[in-house]
Parts: sequence; C-alpha cells; structure tokens
Amino acid sequence: MAIVNVSDNSFKTEVEGEGTVLVDFWAPWCGPCKMIAPVLEELDKEVESLKIAKVNVDDNPESAARFGVMSIPTLIVFKDGQPVDKVVGFQSKDALKNVVSRHQ
Repeated sequence: MAIVNVSDNSFKTEVEGEGTVLVDFWAPWCGPCKMIAPVLEELDKEVESLKIAKVNVDDNPESAARFGVMSIPTLIVFKDGQPVDKVVGFQSKDALKNVVSRHQ
C-alpha cells in the first residue's frame, strides 16, 4: 500500500476508518523526520495490512493540535478510527513493527 499524504481536510476520510493506520506527524525541516522516512517506506513494503499516512504539521496544524503533537516526528497508531498508541522521535523499523503489531 502506498504511503498517503493527509491534510486537515482529508484526515477523517483517510485515517478515521476501519483498519490500522500509522500516522507520521512531520515537517520538511525536521532532521529526525527525514531519517524516519525511509524506515516508513520499508515498513510499508513489509506490513501489508498497515496503512501509513503522513501529516505535514506546518501545513496542517489542526490535526497536530487535535492529537496533542508537541514534538516531531510523532507517530500515532489508529485502530478503527481511534488513536491507540503513540511514539515520539526516531524509531527503528523493528520498534515500529512491535508497536503496530500490538494493534493488528
């Protein structure tokens, strides 16, 4: 499944449906956000049942504020539309797999 870019307007449609969605709150100027991008690409290829969405916090402040994102990258796991887990900062692929696997 391809990684989707999500805006404040499309958040509800793209994230708050059925299934497991990993949302990456990021910004283009954020070093750790750039480091985690290839990790998310690998995760996307390896975990077929997972949807990954990216929210640029500079362009979409409503979504970031709604979920209390204070530091980036913040990754929130949504299960059937509800936030069920959150990790802040760079994470390894294995660490992210462990977080996601708890909610699939």
